Amino acid sequence: MAFPATVGKSWRQLHPIQFIAALGDPNASSGADATSQWGLWRVDPGPRGVRLSGIPALPQSGPQGFQTKAGWRLDTQDFWIEEHGLAMEAPVPLPAGRYMVTGDREKTVPLNVAPNGAWSLEGGAKLYDVTHLPCRSARYVAREANASPLSGADRAFPVKPGGQMPPLQGYEHKDYAVVFIVAEEV
Repeated sequence: MAFPATVGKSWRQLHPIQFIAALGDPNASSGADATSQWGLWRVDPGPRGVRLSGIPALPQSGPQGFQTKAGWRLDTQDFWIEEHGLAMEAPVPLPAGRYMVTGDREKTVPLNVAPNGAWSLEGGAKLYDVTHLPCRSARYVAREANASPLSGADRAFPVKPGGQMPPLQGYEHKDYAVVFIVAEEV
Protein backbone atom coordinates (compact mmCIF):
# COMPACT_ATOMS: atom_id res chain seq x y z
CA MET A 1 0.00 0.00 0.00
CA ALA A 2 1.28 3.44 -0.87
CA PHE A 3 2.38 5.42 2.18
CA PRO A 4 2.94 9.13 1.57
CA ALA A 5 6.51 10.38 1.88
CA THR A 6 5.15 13.42 3.75
CA VAL A 7 4.22 11.30 6.78
CA GLY A 8 6.47 12.34 9.63
CA LYS A 9 7.46 10.91 12.98
CA SER A 10 4.08 11.80 14.47
CA TRP A 11 2.54 8.80 12.67
CA ARG A 12 2.69 5.14 13.65
CA GLN A 13 2.35 2.76 10.73
CA LEU A 14 -0.10 -0.10 11.44
CA HIS A 15 0.80 -3.73 10.81
CA PRO A 16 -1.65 -5.24 10.23
CA ILE A 17 -3.84 -2.49 8.86
CA GLN A 18 -7.22 -1.68 10.41
CA PHE A 19 -10.59 -1.13 8.75
CA ILE A 20 -13.26 1.57 8.97
CA ALA A 21 -16.91 1.01 8.09
CA ALA A 22 -17.83 4.50 6.84
CA LEU A 23 -21.36 5.70 6.25
CA GLY A 24 -21.79 8.73 4.04
CA ASP A 25 -22.02 10.35 0.66
CA PRO A 26 -19.17 9.01 -1.52
CA ASN A 27 -18.65 12.56 -2.86
CA ALA A 28 -18.28 14.12 0.59
CA SER A 29 -14.96 15.32 2.00
CA SER A 30 -16.38 15.92 5.46
CA GLY A 31 -19.41 15.23 7.58
CA ALA A 32 -20.82 14.67 11.04
CA ASP A 33 -21.33 11.67 13.31
CA ALA A 34 -18.30 9.56 12.39
CA THR A 35 -17.94 8.46 15.99
CA SER A 36 -21.55 7.23 16.24
CA GLN A 37 -22.27 6.24 12.61
CA TRP A 38 -18.91 4.73 11.65
CA GLY A 39 -17.18 1.65 13.00
CA LEU A 40 -13.67 0.32 13.41
CA TRP A 41 -12.37 -3.21 13.01
CA ARG A 42 -8.92 -3.46 14.58
CA VAL A 43 -8.66 -7.00 13.16
CA ASP A 44 -9.76 -8.01 9.66
CA PRO A 45 -13.31 -9.28 10.25
CA GLY A 46 -13.55 -11.25 6.98
CA PRO A 47 -11.46 -14.29 8.01
CA ARG A 48 -13.36 -14.38 11.32
CA GLY A 49 -16.72 -14.37 9.51
CA VAL A 50 -19.41 -17.03 9.37
CA ARG A 51 -21.22 -18.20 6.22
CA LEU A 52 -24.91 -17.40 6.47
CA SER A 53 -25.69 -21.02 5.67
CA GLY A 54 -23.62 -22.00 8.73
CA ILE A 55 -25.79 -20.04 11.17
CA PRO A 56 -28.16 -22.27 13.11
CA ALA A 57 -31.83 -21.31 13.04
CA LEU A 58 -31.99 -19.20 16.18
CA PRO A 59 -35.11 -17.07 15.98
CA GLN A 60 -34.67 -13.78 17.82
CA SER A 61 -31.27 -14.83 19.15
CA GLY A 62 -30.69 -11.31 20.42
CA PRO A 63 -27.43 -10.09 21.92
CA GLN A 64 -26.59 -13.46 23.48
CA GLY A 65 -26.59 -14.70 19.89
CA PHE A 66 -24.73 -17.52 18.28
CA GLN A 67 -21.17 -18.20 19.47
CA THR A 68 -18.82 -18.36 16.47
CA LYS A 69 -15.65 -20.45 16.24
CA ALA A 70 -13.66 -17.18 16.25
CA GLY A 71 -15.10 -16.36 19.68
CA TRP A 72 -17.50 -13.52 18.90
CA ARG A 73 -21.27 -13.64 19.19
CA LEU A 74 -23.61 -13.11 16.25
CA ASP A 75 -26.86 -11.34 17.07
CA THR A 76 -29.21 -12.42 14.26
CA GLN A 77 -31.39 -9.35 14.86
CA ASP A 78 -28.52 -6.85 14.32
CA PHE A 79 -25.48 -8.02 12.37
CA TRP A 80 -22.95 -7.17 9.65
CA ILE A 81 -22.27 -8.95 6.35
CA GLU A 82 -19.32 -8.54 4.00
CA GLU A 83 -19.25 -8.80 0.21
CA HIS A 84 -18.83 -12.59 0.08
CA GLY A 85 -21.84 -13.21 2.31
CA LEU A 86 -19.98 -13.78 5.56
CA ALA A 87 -21.60 -12.47 8.74
CA MET A 88 -19.01 -10.46 10.66
CA GLU A 89 -18.58 -9.24 14.19
CA ALA A 90 -19.79 -5.69 14.71
CA PRO A 91 -17.17 -2.95 14.58
CA VAL A 92 -16.47 -0.80 17.62
CA PRO A 93 -17.19 2.95 17.48
CA LEU A 94 -14.46 4.91 15.69
CA PRO A 95 -12.60 7.00 18.28
CA ALA A 96 -11.66 10.61 17.69
CA GLY A 97 -8.17 10.93 16.23
CA ARG A 98 -6.17 11.38 13.09
CA TYR A 99 -5.76 8.42 10.75
CA MET A 100 -3.91 7.87 7.48
CA VAL A 101 -6.49 6.20 5.22
CA THR A 102 -6.62 4.73 1.74
CA GLY A 103 -8.75 2.66 -0.56
CA ASP A 104 -5.55 1.06 -1.88
CA ARG A 105 -6.07 2.77 -5.20
CA GLU A 106 -4.73 6.26 -5.85
CA LYS A 107 -4.99 8.31 -2.66
CA THR A 108 -3.65 7.96 0.84
CA VAL A 109 -4.62 10.96 2.99
CA PRO A 110 -5.20 11.96 6.61
CA LEU A 111 -8.69 11.53 8.06
CA ASN A 112 -9.49 13.79 11.00
CA VAL A 113 -12.18 12.67 13.44
CA ALA A 114 -13.10 15.29 16.05
CA PRO A 115 -14.40 14.44 19.54
CA ASN A 116 -17.88 15.62 18.46
CA GLY A 117 -17.84 13.07 15.61
CA ALA A 118 -17.20 15.51 12.75
CA TRP A 119 -14.86 14.05 10.15
CA SER A 120 -12.82 15.48 7.29
CA LEU A 121 -10.43 14.18 4.69
CA GLU A 122 -7.39 16.25 3.75
CA GLY A 123 -5.97 17.00 0.31
CA GLY A 124 -9.32 17.43 -1.39
CA ALA A 125 -10.04 13.71 -1.11
CA LYS A 126 -13.60 12.42 -1.15
CA LEU A 127 -14.89 9.37 0.72
CA TYR A 128 -15.02 7.51 -2.61
CA ASP A 129 -11.28 8.17 -3.14
CA VAL A 130 -10.37 6.27 0.03
CA THR A 131 -12.96 3.50 -0.28
CA HIS A 132 -11.59 0.05 -1.08
CA LEU A 133 -14.10 -0.83 -3.80
CA PRO A 134 -13.74 -4.63 -3.73
CA CYS A 135 -14.72 -4.63 -0.03
CA ARG A 136 -18.34 -4.02 0.89
CA SER A 137 -20.14 -4.22 4.19
CA ALA A 138 -23.65 -3.64 5.44
CA ARG A 139 -25.39 -3.61 8.77
CA TYR A 140 -28.68 -5.53 8.86
CA VAL A 141 -31.25 -4.79 11.59
CA ALA A 142 -34.41 -6.90 11.90
CA ARG A 143 -37.68 -5.09 11.28
CA GLU A 144 -39.77 -8.25 11.79
CA ALA A 145 -39.75 -10.47 14.87
CA ASN A 146 -39.23 -13.65 12.82
CA ALA A 147 -36.45 -12.28 10.58
CA SER A 148 -33.70 -14.79 9.93
CA PRO A 149 -30.40 -14.39 8.06
CA LEU A 150 -31.16 -17.81 6.58
CA SER A 151 -33.68 -16.19 4.21
CA GLY A 152 -31.88 -17.26 1.04
CA ALA A 153 -29.20 -14.58 1.15
CA ASP A 154 -26.35 -16.90 0.13
CA ARG A 155 -27.57 -16.71 -3.48
CA ALA A 156 -27.09 -12.90 -3.49
CA PHE A 157 -23.32 -13.11 -2.93
CA PRO A 158 -20.63 -12.27 -3.83
CA VAL A 159 -21.34 -8.58 -4.44
CA LYS A 160 -19.54 -7.01 -7.40
CA PRO A 161 -16.86 -4.43 -6.52
CA GLY A 162 -18.59 -1.11 -5.90
CA GLY A 163 -22.01 -2.78 -5.94
CA GLN A 164 -24.81 -2.46 -3.42
CA MET A 165 -25.28 -5.02 -0.68
CA PRO A 166 -28.44 -7.08 -1.21
CA PRO A 167 -31.60 -6.79 0.87
CA LEU A 168 -32.50 -9.61 3.23
CA GLN A 169 -36.13 -10.45 3.87
CA GLY A 170 -37.26 -9.00 7.19
CA TYR A 171 -34.28 -6.66 7.61
CA GLU A 172 -33.42 -3.03 6.97
CA HIS A 173 -29.84 -2.49 5.93
CA LYS A 174 -27.33 0.27 5.33
CA ASP A 175 -24.33 -0.03 3.02
CA TYR A 176 -20.97 1.07 4.39
CA ALA A 177 -17.80 1.92 2.52
CA VAL A 178 -14.69 0.08 3.70
CA VAL A 179 -11.63 2.27 4.27
CA PHE A 180 -8.17 1.01 5.22
CA ILE A 181 -6.23 2.65 8.05
CA VAL A 182 -2.51 2.33 7.38
CA ALA A 183 -1.25 4.65 10.16
CA GLU A 184 -2.49 6.66 13.10
CA GLU A 185 -1.17 9.84 14.60
CA VAL A 186 0.60 9.40 17.93
